[in-house]
Amino acid sequence: MKTYIALLRGINVGGKNRLPMTDLVVVLENLGLKEVQTYIQSGNVVFQSAESKPRDLAQIIGDAVIKSCKVSPQIVVLPFNDFQDAVNANPFHKAENDPKTLHLFFGESKPENPDWHKLKLLKKNEEQFELKGKVFYLHCPQGIGSSKLAAKVEKVLGVAMTARNWRSVLAVLSLASGIDSNK
Repeated sequence: MKTYIALLRGINVGGKNRLPMTDLVVVLENLGLKEVQTYIQSGNVVFQSAESKPRDLAQIIGDAVIKSCKVSPQIVVLPFNDFQDAVNANPFHKAENDPKTLHLFFGESKPENPDWHKLKLLKKNEEQFELKGKVFYLHCPQGIGSSKLAAKVEKVLGVAMTARNWRSVLAVLSLASGIDSNK
């Protein structure tokens, strides 16, 4: 069994696309996934599965959520090691002290042709970003809510993505580490 992290996008935001985590856990356990645990209500799930392809898992989970809960979130599934590598590769170590300013955007795939010029035009002077594989790191010292880059990064990169702040990333990593060490 391998440990995975599933990041669901667009659920439980502003009262829309409601998906209680208790319901999600039941759906995933009914799929045969093991050690299913969630972190907060925004769709962060860790679990174990014998399946070896993250994209297949995302499709299986998505189909089951649609069928059982009538919600259709975008889902990115990452093997535990890839998630851990993304945390370790954070290029903005000073931002870790203010976790609400540091965001990791996890992509379904690696962007093929990033428009670096457009990314730089969207960036505020104080913002910093870096793309490493399927992960886009963004440090927004003035907050993500006013960042044009954060709002358009997915479109500019041409890859479906879901973002998590540093605090959430570390909490999910801790959950996943706990179940990974049990195998």
